Amino acid sequence: MNLGIIGQAAGLFAVTNIDDILILALFFSQGAGHRGSARRVVLGQYLGFTGILAVAVAAAFGATFLPDSVMPYLGLLPLALGLKAAWQAWKNHQDTERDEEGQAKEGGPSPLEVAAVTFANGGDNIGVYVPVFATAGMGGMSLHAAVFLVLVAVWCLAGRFFATRPVIARALSRWGHILLPVVLIGIGLLILIEGGAFGL
Repeated sequence: MNLGIIGQAAGLFAVTNIDDILILALFFSQGAGHRGSARRVVLGQYLGFTGILAVAVAAAFGATFLPDSVMPYLGLLPLALGLKAAWQAWKNHQDTERDEEGQAKEGGPSPLEVAAVTFANGGDNIGVYVPVFATAGMGGMSLHAAVFLVLVAVWCLAGRFFATRPVIARALSRWGHILLPVVLIGIGLLILIEGGAFGL
């Protein structure tokens, strides 16, 4: 019985978070060579996913924090971060020299940036998790949450793995500063359009 729930939870997590591996790889690549950047990405991923779980659990108990009408507007978070990343990439295009102190301070995304993207990208996850949690009971809900939190670490390892493969790392190193804003802006627009924001 428990093995069945664990398998269901693992499958549910994989299906609803497959796109996060690419985003994590981009974040890890963005922070490559900067002290503590991997830790900040992992922390941000956990913060964002914990927020998703908290909203899903609350909604399952009937205490929804975010009404359905608000969910599409979560797309504004990755959209804003994507525009910010695009602005920084454009602004720093000429600047190829970075001292070690600057790398330690500014290298890679902050935990809150990663958390915001993770949470915004998880709006559809919440819609999937709520009915599962509502019917799983306390024990099943706790087991789902535990499996999800373990798999967040697996996803972070996978994102880090892809970001450090020589071919992928070279591509991300060369194009990551362009790819990251494009992906974030695309995710933001997709969430807004699919959710029907602004009557789209």
